[in-house]
Amino acid sequence: MKRVFSDEDLVKNLNLYYLNRHLKKKPIERYHREIDSSQLHDREKYKKKSEILLLNSFLHHFPEVTFENLTCESPDFIAKIDGKKIGIELTEVINNLEIKKIECQMNKIFRQAELLLEEEDTPKHRGVYFLEFIPLTMQMITDKQEEITQNIIKCITRKKASGFVKKIRKSHHRRNVFITHDYNLSLFDGLSSEKIIDLIHKKNQKYPFYDSSVDECWLVIVSDMNSLASRFSFIQNKEDLHKIKSPFHKIFHLENLCGNLVHIK
Repeated sequence: MKRVFSDEDLVKNLNLYYLNRHLKKKPIERYHREIDSSQLHDREKYKKKSEILLLNSFLHHFPEVTFENLTCESPDFIAKIDGKKIGIELTEVINNLEIKKIECQMNKIFRQAELLLEEEDTPKHRGVYFLEFIPLTMQMITDKQEEITQNIIKCITRKKASGFVKKIRKSHHRRNVFITHDYNLSLFDGLSSEKIIDLIHKKNQKYPFYDSSVDECWLVIVSDMNSLASRFSFIQNKEDLHKIKSPFHKIFHLENLCGNLVHIK
């Protein structure tokens, strides 16, 4: 079976979160070690560790949280908050599915360029490179994968944008070469409240199958602002979110870059 993830990808995700001043580093590292020591399949370990990264900003709003079970399913985690046993179900909202497909393909190109740069001279190229590209379609990425890879390497080596790369900036990184998309936000990047509501309805259907031993079950919907496909600058028709009916005791929407939390229920 083809692997759809790698330990290297997760390490690079963790490194990206380290650049975020909101990251609670020590707890995250401890949680990852606990997940690693579990009996979960490698694929499930990867999923759990990625979920914990998404949940990180949530921990700043509930600093007293202690996890009782990091490796359960339905809900994803069981924690103690204010003396209560809380089940936490985590789900990510994708703002643009087409961009998600493009982003996945570009991430593969980034990994290839990183490896080639590290093979050439890791100390020389070490750093985090934020790249902004000219508009790219899936067809262009598929047809010109090698050309885009070499273009990225050339821009990083020469420290100058050209070709497919519209803009490049670099941050310090003490270990490896890490390439990612730039974080520029558009004032017009709206997240439809309907997408959040649809997710809530889907989770409502699964609610009867969640662990009934918990005192409360919370739903945390995350917008991964490190992803082009998920980032947004405002929620459209935000007032519609508060009309939702759900058996979950509390529902939140979280964006994980600045940690802004919307209490839906």
